[in-house]
Amino acid sequence: MTDNIETDVKFTEKELEKIKSFQQKYVNVQLSFGQIELSKMRFEEQLTLLDESYENTVKELNKVQQEEREFIDNINKKYGDGVLDPQTGVFTPRTE
Repeated sequence: MTDNIETDVKFTEKELEKIKSFQQKYVNVQLSFGQIELSKMRFEEQLTLLDESYENTVKELNKVQQEEREFIDNINKKYGDGVLDPQTGVFTPRTE
């Protein structure tokens, strides 16, 4: 009768190197995920700043347009309806 005694098996150096290679590849993948996540966070922060800048610029545009409307209203009250040549500063009243 033969005894089935289990004995430990030692991996070869080549097999151990392959296992270490897989471990290192997993570490590299994890690092890549971390770097990607940090890049996404930075991008989202930049996008937030761009959105804020955009909103501020829209507010500034609205303010300028309002100031322009008020100026035109005042000019129309002062000189009447007409056309201004901004190059020469000459205002030509409308005749109807």
